[in-house]
Amino acid sequence: MWQDVRALNASASAIFALSLLACVASGVWWLSQRPMFTLRAVRVESMYGLDLQHVNELTVRNGVLGKIKGNFFTSDLEQVRTTFESVPWVRKATVRREWPNQLIVAVEEHEALGTWGEDGRLLSVKGDVFTANLAEADDDHELPAFDGPTGSEKEVLARFAELRGWFAPIRLVPESISLSNRYAWTVKLDNGMSVELGREKDRDTLKGRVQRLVSIYPQLVARLQEGRIDTIDMRYPNGLALSSAALSVPADATKPVKAAKKKTNTKTTKHI
Repeated sequence: MWQDVRALNASASAIFALSLLACVASGVWWLSQRPMFTLRAVRVESMYGLDLQHVNELTVRNGVLGKIKGNFFTSDLEQVRTTFESVPWVRKATVRREWPNQLIVAVEEHEALGTWGEDGRLLSVKGDVFTANLAEADDDHELPAFDGPTGSEKEVLARFAELRGWFAPIRLVPESISLSNRYAWTVKLDNGMSVELGREKDRDTLKGRVQRLVSIYPQLVARLQEGRIDTIDMRYPNGLALSSAALSVPADATKPVKAAKKKTNTKTTKHI
């Protein structure tokens, strides 16, 4: 081998190249550890240029900064993104580096539409369930209440939009929508009336039941005069059943019914 000049030259070149590479790597590592590259600031801004309504830039930045490891070069941007997305009201975050010692975090906020379930969580306008301070979401009016099986959030949200349109002709607005574990729908309206719509047999089932109720609702209100309808069951194929404290008991009814009439606030169900 020592007599092979070509092999010796090749070996020397390889050793030189490895040494040079090691020196460059060491230099880069040494340079990257200089104090000038220590993260000095994390700037939080809105992803779409809108004012942040619920995310306080100063509070979020100070709360997250201590959790970020590394410097300008070595910080894990994916870890930073995940950390910011764990902050209440933050739906989505993107992170980028800004020379020489800053991180820029753009956040998208949740926009609360209503409450979800009974554990104080919120439902966003995009169908995401998230946890945040309910008092921060309720500005001037009470939020609609939604509930349903896990994974049904977007379906419930879509149904809410449809129900608002279906009940608009009688100027009633859904304030609570529930989808049971058996996938039966119940909606409570802003006049206090609860409507049982049942399960969907096809895509037009619920719409047809609501339209049937809308067509007869003025007559029902006229017959009750000052009374309020408490519940309406629209699951009957050719009719409905309603319950109201204002429904009077006939004078010629049997004695058991007369006895019931003496009770205050007695609710009566009527099938139509």
